[in-house]
Amino acid sequence: MSVASRTWLGALLLPLLISPLSAQQTEAGAEPLVGPANGTLVIVGGAMRDPAIRERFVELAGGSDARIVVVPTAGGREEYDNATCGVAGWWKLDVRSVTCLHTVDPAEANTDEFIKPIQEATAVWFNGGRQWRIVDSFSGTRAQEEFLKVLERGGVIGGSSAGATIQGSYLVRGDTSGNTIMMGDHQVGFGYLKNTAIDQHVLRRNRQFDLIEVIEAHPELLGIGIDENTAIVVEGDEFEVMGASYVLIYDNRSTVGDGGKFYFIPPGGRFNLATREATRGVQDPRAIEGPRPGPWRGGN
Repeated sequence: MSVASRTWLGALLLPLLISPLSAQQTEAGAEPLVGPANGTLVIVGGAMRDPAIRERFVELAGGSDARIVVVPTAGGREEYDNATCGVAGWWKLDVRSVTCLHTVDPAEANTDEFIKPIQEATAVWFNGGRQWRIVDSFSGTRAQEEFLKVLERGGVIGGSSAGATIQGSYLVRGDTSGNTIMMGDHQVGFGYLKNTAIDQHVLRRNRQFDLIEVIEAHPELLGIGIDENTAIVVEGDEFEVMGASYVLIYDNRSTVGDGGKFYFIPPGGRFNLATREATRGVQDPRAIEGPRPGPWRGGN
């Protein structure tokens, strides 16, 4: 990163971060408004190098007794084996059952044989690539239904890069002609986080301004940008940031400084998806200072 880039990033991070943005509060025991009612999501912004993220996923999935299904379909190959599917990374953590599950044919994704490993799984992991390929293979199929049932029975769904974006309700970078088009020919994700758009590689690839376009066009959405080697771990309507870098929040009901349209949550920080409030973490429940209530300029 250049000196100029570091200076820009430091200035933007200086105000860290959030004040309460909504009077809406979730009642104790109420159904989550945004996140999953059961189970956990582990959503990674790509280039997952921090072993703690993988270890957290395995722990949530049942440790050595976890039954993990790895879906490599976003990668674009016609066929995958264990070497190309990336199951070895999970075997290294002594997970006894790891299954590579792939198809490019929605009809196959409807068969009893194909969905059986998902029905037995405690966790599903979506690899990176192009997120529209996951949609083309699984949207509307029995396999998609079974993915959701993993969450419903208290399991874990995770993914990195494309496997992160697919977990939002709005599919950014879903155009088949290229990944620089934010609102393309595929716009519907799997919606494990309702009313959200999830982007990845945001700082490493200088994408931090890209989600603004999406939220201006769809102000009902919450934009979540996750940098590389960084994850959010979602339970109900709250997530925790872990890893090496930052998560960016794009909320058209709040601004930062002189009209800024996103803000940062550091590792250890927490965010309430329903109230759109962030804090410094479990040990420090104070709100992170910076953004203030108010609509984006020129937006809704």
